[in-house]
Amino acid sequence: MEPRIVEKGPIVIAGMDFYGNPFTEKGWSEGTEIGRLWGRFGAFMEANGDRVKNVVDPNVGFEAHCEPAEYGETKNIYVMVGVEVSAIDELPLELCARVFPATTYAVFTFVGNEITSNWPDRIFKEWMPGSGYEEAHKFLLEVYDGDRFKGVDKLAESELDVYVPIRQSR
Repeated sequence: MEPRIVEKGPIVIAGMDFYGNPFTEKGWSEGTEIGRLWGRFGAFMEANGDRVKNVVDPNVGFEAHCEPAEYGETKNIYVMVGVEVSAIDELPLELCARVFPATTYAVFTFVGNEITSNWPDRIFKEWMPGSGYEEAHKFLLEVYDGDRFKGVDKLAESELDVYVPIRQSR
């Protein structure tokens, strides 16, 4: 499991978010907190997508997991789903935006059943300790390219990229 190492400028995502423990329900389905979040965002974009300006690529969705300082005690995280925008000139009130800093990323590609595997442990407990890298920021980005990710009902045919912000170990 060797990632690609890439440099990215700031990434601005416009979308909807959730704070809490989205992993109380197991699996990948539209019935989980994250599935419902994607459902709300998808319905909004279908009805109002023309109101979201400066979308970089409407065929690519982002799911951001941001770990707050209290995560160790609460297991609560911020989850945001949305699309990348090149600027936030105006944004519908139903949406929020986050700016992810310019950084270096380890980009892992998961295919088929790997998507629903315990890839966080593979990244953070297996790959990272011997990689010469450490986490640069307490977030990660899942990137759902519509040409490569076919949907939760077609995971066997899908690919998912996970961007983990890294820096050289100190």
